[in-house]
Amino acid sequence: MTADTIVAIATPAGRGGVGIVRLSGPVVKEIATQLIAGTLPNPREAAFRRFVDTANQVIDEGLIILFNAPASYTGEDVVELHSHGSPIILDHLLGCAVKLGARLAGPGEFTQRAYLNGRIDLTQAEAVADLIASDSLMTARAAVRSLQGEFSAQINTIIRQITDLRVEVEASIDFPDEELEIEGVGALFKSLCGVEEKLTSLLSLAKQGQKLQEGAKVVIAGPPNAGKSSLLNILSGIDHAIVSPTPGTTRDLLLHTITLDGLTLDMVDTAGLREPSCDVEEEGVARAVSAAAEADHVLLLVDDSLPTDVEPLLSKLPEMIEVTRVDNKIDLSGGCPGPSSSVLTGGIAARFSISAKTGEGLPQLREHLKKIAGYSTTTATTYTARRRHVAAIEQTLNHVRIVTRQLVFPGSALEEMALVAEELRLSQSALEAITGRYTAEMLLDEIFSGFCIGK
Repeated sequence: MTADTIVAIATPAGRGGVGIVRLSGPVVKEIATQLIAGTLPNPREAAFRRFVDTANQVIDEGLIILFNAPASYTGEDVVELHSHGSPIILDHLLGCAVKLGARLAGPGEFTQRAYLNGRIDLTQAEAVADLIASDSLMTARAAVRSLQGEFSAQINTIIRQITDLRVEVEASIDFPDEELEIEGVGALFKSLCGVEEKLTSLLSLAKQGQKLQEGAKVVIAGPPNAGKSSLLNILSGIDHAIVSPTPGTTRDLLLHTITLDGLTLDMVDTAGLREPSCDVEEEGVARAVSAAAEADHVLLLVDDSLPTDVEPLLSKLPEMIEVTRVDNKIDLSGGCPGPSSSVLTGGIAARFSISAKTGEGLPQLREHLKKIAGYSTTTATTYTARRRHVAAIEQTLNHVRIVTRQLVFPGSALEEMALVAEELRLSQSALEAITGRYTAEMLLDEIFSGFCIGK
């Protein structure tokens, strides 16, 4: 519990039918009693009251609701005053509460108190902000699942498994007479492989959730004059990039954010991939390759009306990047629009045929881009996630893989178990940072500063 009482307007700025002033802390009952010049209602029951200022002048009339600790959003005593939604009235109520001993809440401070008082964990706190900021029904539903603790439950299950393995390993170190036998090492290896499998699955879900929450970065790459700028223009609905029949028109990166059914993609148009003819074009190609290395996905656009060897183009892209081949200009080649039934080779994940000029094949490509942005027809296991969640799961996975390699190629028994114990400890710490069981204060400040006032 904190020592001070905070207050904020909990409804959006501007006029509205109803406005809410929220207070939380140890003296909310004393403050609220003076603001209503009467008795408080029973907890969790709305009651009609007149609101008065410090001079006992009536400000407004409306509803008051009391939530006793710990059964409140913050885990502290909470009072909400529901008045008419005039900014003048709300500001006056806010000022009176401050005069009576409250202080103005910072961004996200109510949710931060909920976390600090154990009402929610850190992933649930972040899900509150994700839900408020959601731009699509799918993102909202994913945020609700995180808020309800489904993402945390998966993480905590793995933490418990790692903890159990740590107990077993550290016991073999502390009590050498109980050293793990060959059968025990085999069982440990099998258990770790199961943990690795769960982490790999969780990482995939977290990456999808990150795209839902943050959007995906998609680079349009390919040879000159393949129609990259035309594709960017038609996807964004704006003539954002210069279109010219002259190859090499695009020299710098052009970024435009598009939204498909509420899902966000940062589309990047790049210089054509070829042997540069001058220093400026060489810099443009270098920037294109660099942008691809930072992207979530690459659309490799080629001219379907010309014979194209994509292998040299793929060799310029990062090895691990997901690539969709897009055959453009089927209005000239006579190709069939939509996804290709051809066998995919060379690391290409999908292939589509389109015409950026006529629009043929673009509806199917847009649906594909939605999936890149995190859309899934199976929403039951979709959560919102942050970049830090993905990084922590990757870190945990690396520690677990170090352990499994050590068990396959062991050194001396005692040294081996000491290394295993340390890597398991590090993996557990990385996962616990996601839910906030172990989290640096600076990270908490960064997370909650992104909230709105009053939440």
